Amino acid sequence: MTSSSLDKIRCSVGVTAYNEEANIGQLLAALIDQHVHEVEIAEIIVVASACTDRTVAIVKEAMMLDERVKLIEQERREGKTSAINIFLKASSCDICVLESGDTIPHEYAVEHMVRMFRDPGVGMVGAQKVAVNTPDHITGLLSHLRLRMEHELCLEIPRLGEMIAFRKVFDEIPPDVAMDEAFVEAIVVRNGMQVRYAPDAIVYNTGPTTVNDFIRQRRRNHAGHLYLKHKYGYKVSSIQNRRVARIAFKELWGIVRLVWVIFLLAFIEGMSRVLGWYDFAIKRDRHVVWNMAWTQKQNVQDGRVLRENGNGNESFTIQTRTQLEQ
Repeated sequence: MTSSSLDKIRCSVGVTAYNEEANIGQLLAALIDQHVHEVEIAEIIVVASACTDRTVAIVKEAMMLDERVKLIEQERREGKTSAINIFLKASSCDICVLESGDTIPHEYAVEHMVRMFRDPGVGMVGAQKVAVNTPDHITGLLSHLRLRMEHELCLEIPRLGEMIAFRKVFDEIPPDVAMDEAFVEAIVVRNGMQVRYAPDAIVYNTGPTTVNDFIRQRRRNHAGHLYLKHKYGYKVSSIQNRRVARIAFKELWGIVRLVWVIFLLAFIEGMSRVLGWYDFAIKRDRHVVWNMAWTQKQNVQDGRVLRENGNGNESFTIQTRTQLEQ
C-alpha cells in the first residue's frame, strides 16, 4: 500500500438549519464525535436561515468546543437551495457532505459515505434514512414502510436524500430547483460519474406525525421531482412507477405470507393445546417425562455464529464447530 493510499479524504460538512433549536445541539455533537479513519472532517459549516429561536446561540456554543464548527447567518429565509449555495461557496474541500438540520447521523455515517470516494468514478453517495417514529400510529407505520421500500429501491437504483456526499463538480444549484439532492444526482450522472448508496451509513430523522403532514411532504417531493424531469430531463428512481410497484408487491407478498403464517401458528398452537389437554386429562403422566423435541438439542453457539455471519435463513441448519472450521 502506497503512502498516497493512506492519505485521508478531507471533506466539508454543511448543515442547513431553520429554527432547529430542538435538534441542532445533538446534531453538531454527533458530527463532532464522528468515528473517522480514512476520512477527515475539515469543517462543519452551519447555514442558519433567519432563525428566530436559539439555533444560532447553540451553534455558537458548539463553535467554542470545536474550531471546525463555523456559522453563516442569513438575514432572510430564502429556501434550502439558497442555503446550500452559501455552503458551497464557503466550503474548502472537493468532497462535500450535506445534511438537514432535523436529522442525526450515526457515529460512522460520514466515514462510511466519504470513504467511497477512493474510487475516482464515484460522484455522489447517500446514507440510509431511518425513521425514529414508533410505528404504533398510522403515520409512524407509513413512514417506516415507505423508508423500507425506499431502502429496497436504493439497493437497485439510489434515490438519495437527508444526508448526501458529493464531489463539488458544480458551483451552485439553480434557485428554481426545490429537490436539491435529486439535482446533485442529475449533475453527477451527467458528468459520467456513479451514484452510490451506503446502507451502512445511517441517518436518523423524524417522519411526519399526522396524515396531513405526510401527504404534504409526499406531494411536495413528487412535484419537485416532476419539475426536475420536465426542465432538466432527469428522472429519479422513485417516479419509475413499474419499479416502485414491483417493490410494493414484494412488501404486499410479505404481508400475505405473514398473515398465512399467523393462521398456521394459531392452528398448530390450538392443536398442541388440545393434545396437551389430552396428555393432562387422559394420560395423566405424559407431562412428567417429556417426549423430547430432539431438533432443539443442538450447539446454540454455533447456530448463533452462523446467524451473525449471514449464513442463516428461515430454514438454516445448525452445523457443528468442527464443520465450520473445515
